[in-house]
Amino acid sequence: MEDPYLWMENLSDERVLKFIEEENARFREFIGDIPDKLIDEVRKYYYLPNIWRAQLTERGIFVQINEKGRQLIKLFDTGEVIVDSKELEKELNDEVLLQGFTVDKEGKRLAYNFSIGGADEGITRIIDLKSREILEEIKPSLWNIVFLDDGYYFARFYRKEKTPDGMEPPAERVFLKKGDKERMIFGDGLPSGYFMNLQKSTDGKWAMLTVTFGWNKADIYFGPINKPEEWKKVYSSKAPAYPIDYKDKKLYIYTREGKGVGKIVVLEGEEIKEIIPEKEFPLEWAVIVEDKILTGYMVHASSLLRAFTLDGTLIEEIKFEMPGQVHPLDNDGKNVLLRYESFTVPYRVYRFSERLELVDEIKLKDNFKVEESFATSRDGTKIHYFTVKGEKDEKKAWVFGYGGFNIPLLPRFFPHAVPFIKRGGTFVMANLRGGSEYGEEWHRAGMRENKQNVFDDFIAVLEKLKREGYRVAAWGRSNGGLLVSATLVQRPNVMDAALIGYPVIDMLRFHKLYIGSVWILEYGNPDDPKDREFLLKYSPYHNIDPTKKYPPTLIYTGLYDDRVHPAHALKFAKKLKDVGAPVYLRVETKSGHMGASAETRVKELTDMLAFVIKVLYI
Repeated sequence: MEDPYLWMENLSDERVLKFIEEENARFREFIGDIPDKLIDEVRKYYYLPNIWRAQLTERGIFVQINEKGRQLIKLFDTGEVIVDSKELEKELNDEVLLQGFTVDKEGKRLAYNFSIGGADEGITRIIDLKSREILEEIKPSLWNIVFLDDGYYFARFYRKEKTPDGMEPPAERVFLKKGDKERMIFGDGLPSGYFMNLQKSTDGKWAMLTVTFGWNKADIYFGPINKPEEWKKVYSSKAPAYPIDYKDKKLYIYTREGKGVGKIVVLEGEEIKEIIPEKEFPLEWAVIVEDKILTGYMVHASSLLRAFTLDGTLIEEIKFEMPGQVHPLDNDGKNVLLRYESFTVPYRVYRFSERLELVDEIKLKDNFKVEESFATSRDGTKIHYFTVKGEKDEKKAWVFGYGGFNIPLLPRFFPHAVPFIKRGGTFVMANLRGGSEYGEEWHRAGMRENKQNVFDDFIAVLEKLKREGYRVAAWGRSNGGLLVSATLVQRPNVMDAALIGYPVIDMLRFHKLYIGSVWILEYGNPDDPKDREFLLKYSPYHNIDPTKKYPPTLIYTGLYDDRVHPAHALKFAKKLKDVGAPVYLRVETKSGHMGASAETRVKELTDMLAFVIKVLYI
């Protein structure tokens, strides 16, 4: 099929750069000075302290925290700053995004990743925590670092070049590094689409390696942490699965086999025993703390904790007063750190051992109401959604959706939504098929040939809000950008504005752009005639109708997005513009798919809010 905008896939083409420059200027003209009136308010909420990661060590708790525009890695108990993004920016003379860190058990060595301009691919530094000396700097960044006494394991992701064993990219391999020598210890012969995650048992003695193929099956390998040659496959699952921990000569495993809502089995020798069976709602995660299994269940997309004995007997249930999401940050076998987040709570950190104890929190003082409701999709499926309102309701709704890759949308803090709610807006988050909100069957009902279900679910929520008298702005990012762009071309009348961020849109070429081929398992293969048929039927890029009246649409992306190629956004914007649609394009030159530096992100969020206010209010 001929593509007249194929030239836009070349980001160094002068015509592309000129188009970006012109469209950025046109967008600035459209929103005028509205961002200037909003940015301080967005910055205020974005700059609230927020702990994203934490790790327990013998020296204390290390945390990654965003505060006052800085991304920091520091010791929580003493406040000692180890890494400061602002210092990195001074050193490198560019914008920096901290991506993550890991510390050894003793608190002697720290590895952290950062990237320039929000790209996925970045730099890894390993430092001596006593002297602060940089022991190693590796480009591109390494992932899944697991420290040993005399070295470390790591994963390397091959984006462009072949793996050492000759397989085509994108692909991943696990290595062991000791001194100046590294050797590949896992992944030989595995083709593209396989991903690996290595973890230690909490006693530090055992390696637990999960090999996943896409989002649909998993193999678990197990063996002594220092002897990779002895790691053996001990469990295979045709659904997502991972090892929880090894205790009392038993390997505890989380698996979504069965109905796909999650259960826990124990592997003892050759025997597999189910100890916590599937329940009505999905089991999201599990950790072992002393002689308890602490679990997180997802009930209508918000968290409920349950503690069990090691043989699966329920001890207690822990509920939260406001719908929120809770995930473990780290677990040393004696204590587990948990992170809670909700629409009005940027974060809370809890410690769980004998009971749940609050360690730290930031919350808003505003009187916001979080409510839940359901819409009915075209095939009769009930679609859950959250609404967040302030003290007044101006009948303006900003609706966020995703629907894919087994990723649930759970309550979270949106700093740019707070000023919208304060102005009488209603923020809405929809739990569509394709995610994992109701288990693996829910996911599969929204992937491949079933993708249309996701768009129908979103349409049902938007239609219900329209019937209730709301003016509606629909918003999605990444796979959510596909959601909103598909809904836009199918049913433009169900929204008054569309916001499409870092999107996947050309469903016949996504597998040829950057690492898009790894999404074939989720979307289908455009080179397979059967898959191509259903992909073409909904591909937003191929279904623009010049006879339809489209609402004002903002498409935004980052020039350094090296996961979802910016051409998806550029081509769609150009094609919409050429049929006379009121489309605006915003291309950030300092951000990628992983995000951006704090101030760049504040500007992007402010522009999104300004667009929503301009279209819905003015």
